Amino acid sequence: MTDSQPQDQPVGATPDPSSRVRLVDVRDTPLDVAEVLAAIADEHAGGETLFVGRVRDHDGGRGVLSLDYSAHPTALARLRDVCEQVAARHEVRAVAAVHRVGALAIGDVAVVVATSAAHRGQAFDASRDLIDTLKAEVPIWKHQRFADGEEEWVGTP
Repeated sequence: MTDSQPQDQPVGATPDPSSRVRLVDVRDTPLDVAEVLAAIADEHAGGETLFVGRVRDHDGGRGVLSLDYSAHPTALARLRDVCEQVAARHEVRAVAAVHRVGALAIGDVAVVVATSAAHRGQAFDASRDLIDTLKAEVPIWKHQRFADGEEEWVGTP
């Protein structure tokens, strides 16, 4: 997807926040990092940052066997809101966020967020804000199964 520059806006000017949100989704299929990078591509951006969250084999000193992510019906709308808030708070060219739901195995990609901006510092700051706000505010919950037989829900209200 490309971002067209409005006629009344100078070259390189930051577009309005909603037009900077290029890709937002919650999916039960594997995530594609290349799709997210393509979504934030912008000829006015000098920096792109990407965060890929994967399922790890441990948490809190305990071995993790597998996990499931579940999403509230409002998760997609909340994720879009978060992306728009981040776009409004930072001078970015583009924002993208995709989260996986369903059963995931160790090593699977669970979340991908990315931003592009004129400068790397802006992109780094926005991407950090995006993943931190997503984790805090989007109603997606993790159900972990540990090697010791215990289970835990993370992120539930």
